[in-house]
Amino acid sequence: MTDQTIARRQTNKRYLVWGMCLSLSVVIAFVWPQHTMNAAKFVVWGLVVVAPIVIPGILLAAWIIASGADTYIASAFEGRTLRTVLAASLIGAITPVCGVTVLPLMAGLLAAGVPLAPIMAFWLSSPITDPAMLATTAATLGIGFAVGKTLAAIGLGLFGGAATVLFAKAPWARDALRDNGFARQLSAARCGGDKTFDPWVWQTKVRRQSFGKQFRATGRLILICLIPAFAAEYALNAALTPGALAAYVGKDQWWAIPAAVFVGAPAYIDGYAALPLTRGLIDNGMSEGAAMAFLISGGVVSIWGAMAIAPVLKLKPFLLYLFLAVLGSLAAGYVFGWAVHS
Repeated sequence: MTDQTIARRQTNKRYLVWGMCLSLSVVIAFVWPQHTMNAAKFVVWGLVVVAPIVIPGILLAAWIIASGADTYIASAFEGRTLRTVLAASLIGAITPVCGVTVLPLMAGLLAAGVPLAPIMAFWLSSPITDPAMLATTAATLGIGFAVGKTLAAIGLGLFGGAATVLFAKAPWARDALRDNGFARQLSAARCGGDKTFDPWVWQTKVRRQSFGKQFRATGRLILICLIPAFAAEYALNAALTPGALAAYVGKDQWWAIPAAVFVGAPAYIDGYAALPLTRGLIDNGMSEGAAMAFLISGGVVSIWGAMAIAPVLKLKPFLLYLFLAVLGSLAAGYVFGWAVHS
């Protein structure tokens, strides 16, 4: 089979997927016109709200790739495995980035041969907290929750990175990136050859082209990820209320923490909006351990968190990410619940 035939089939497949999505959208708009209009407004407003955070992240990611600064950043993820896992967990827990905006850098590092273990550690710890989230959590839920959440982020990164080391020699771990347009576009600029560091990217034509290519690829990916995620968030908010969710995770029973992970995480809104929701659930009888499990799992297993990883990781690394995220969230909930009541 020639490369031209393969490319034609991939193009036809892409058109088929987009056609199905468009047809489904038309059907939904016809059946639920009011909800469709409200969902569209919700999506647009959601994009407007996150734009001040996402756009600088896209610019920063494009500059890092175009300037060659990723070579220095990659050094923190190279070397002895346990040291790099610890460094990645700490960096992920204290940096104000989310999985979507850091995606191009992580894809570039994977394509450059950086082991999956420190990348997994960073991906698991980064969506949970950052300095601003720490302060907001302390103001909303108390200092105990804020400290516990930060420690859980670091612990989840360490656990996930250490567990991934066990699969380091597996072929799917050594080559974790999907062979698709997203991964190729996100990693192409970095993999085009060794580049010296030059922060003045606009002074060189090649670096300007690299910056523009990376910016467009990242912006396109983020829109493709965020638009369905915000639409799903609207649907979840319309279907679930804090009272309805409390019926599953509101009682201090043995199943409260697993329910908070498996029922609460898909309904997670975002890090800041989830805090008053969690406070309301606690006021309605939710246990502290279940609340912590809800907050931790929501950051890494929610639609937002998962959709930031799925486009570029192969199935086995992605399933490993989900498994580690769920297991770590359960552990965080049980440990925090035990610490509160001990």
